[in-house]
Amino acid sequence: MFERLFWQLCLFVGLALPSSFGWGFDEKPPNILFIFADDHAYEAIGALGHTDIDTPNLDRLTRSGTTFTRAYNMGAWGGAVCVASRCMLLTGRYLWHARAVYDSADSERAAGRFWTEYMRGAGYESYFTGKWHVKADASRAFDHARNIRGGMPNQTKEGYLRPIEGQPDKWSPFDPSVGGFWKGGKHWSEVVADDAVDFLDQAAQRDQPFFMYVAFNAPHDPRQSPKEYIDRYPLDRIRLPLSFQAEYPYKDAIGCGENLRDERLAPFPRSEYAVKVNRQEYYAIISHMDTQIGRILDALQATGKQDNTWIFFTADHGLAVGHHGLLGKQNMYEHSVRVPFIVVAPSVGQGEQIDTPIYLQDVMPTTLQLAAVDRPDHVQFKSLLPLLKERGGPHYDAIYGAYTKQQRMVVDDGYKLILYPNVPKVRLFHVASDPHEMTDLANDPKYQPVIRKLFETFRQLQQETGDTLDLSAVFPNLAS
Repeated sequence: MFERLFWQLCLFVGLALPSSFGWGFDEKPPNILFIFADDHAYEAIGALGHTDIDTPNLDRLTRSGTTFTRAYNMGAWGGAVCVASRCMLLTGRYLWHARAVYDSADSERAAGRFWTEYMRGAGYESYFTGKWHVKADASRAFDHARNIRGGMPNQTKEGYLRPIEGQPDKWSPFDPSVGGFWKGGKHWSEVVADDAVDFLDQAAQRDQPFFMYVAFNAPHDPRQSPKEYIDRYPLDRIRLPLSFQAEYPYKDAIGCGENLRDERLAPFPRSEYAVKVNRQEYYAIISHMDTQIGRILDALQATGKQDNTWIFFTADHGLAVGHHGLLGKQNMYEHSVRVPFIVVAPSVGQGEQIDTPIYLQDVMPTTLQLAAVDRPDHVQFKSLLPLLKERGGPHYDAIYGAYTKQQRMVVDDGYKLILYPNVPKVRLFHVASDPHEMTDLANDPKYQPVIRKLFETFRQLQQETGDTLDLSAVFPNLAS
């Protein structure tokens, strides 16, 4: 409370704020615009090399700012990966520590141990619209909150196990009668943009710094968009993923079989036709969201506050959409654990890329540092400001990943080790030279030292993240 009153007093009397803001913000703290997508894979931005998709406004952000090319989500304790991702984001805690407070998240918020509460305490006026999906009261977490959505727009039974080539498709991505993103009469992505533009109009009239949390449900399924966006992607434009396969051999043992909702979005085994249609609809809803992001960026420019605003764009996790015979995000492959992460600010390099591995939840402590808030003891993720200032450098020793009790992962020194306890199976990929993860090195004797070293690193990360799953009996040859 004292901090918030202090900043408001400084703004009122025109005092210079502490120089700890750095980055040229010596008179007042920067505004924060956080734009958050759902199910948006790293590859699904045109400017990042994926020419199959049109994203002119996200391309605009990449040209204007710095992209972290290896941003990861740490994983999930259940099928709704977004739940864990957002709980980590808002509490600042690593995966299993976040799970420990998930059910009492509103108590955490009320006690002030929430991203939103720290920003408000630093004098920020806060705005929210869109997907929330955390067990905390969003209407209390922000000064202004509209159209607070749950996990996903409603899917219909016709939206599953489709399409089948040669048979009529009973589900259409641009049919408003099926509800989903069309429920309420206007596409939810357009509603989010409407809210954000209105918030910016309000913020333009005030001197108080703003913190905007703009959360799209797109491109989560049901992947719906106006017909004009579908028409941009005729099937002969859609390429299959290089890692396409009809069936992932371990799908059932790792929790990605026919009982997982996300995987039922296309028929088993996967056909080239079904994957192309699913990717067509995926690209279309992303392009539609991109148009809405353009509206938000234009509105920010119109406020006259753009030169004192930091923009962050990322997503809660990626999505397979046909890679490795998978459709969902409940796996440890790059297409599902890796996300786009773009930072735009006046003092941040333009059109630059940083390859240092990070977690997407690092955005939380980054904004706390911008707001001159000391990182609380329970916040385990790290600020990105040192990396942005130095254009890279050391950050985390290695990257950890997990999905329920069925999958584990560690990424270090260009390699990725994936562990499937229920098979049991070890997979090893050199992601630096094999970005599509198509060559499994685990059975090559010369890589056994690499596997053992990665396993030891993984066990160390288990302690840091609160992971109590004991794999020493499952993989006795790896334990030192």
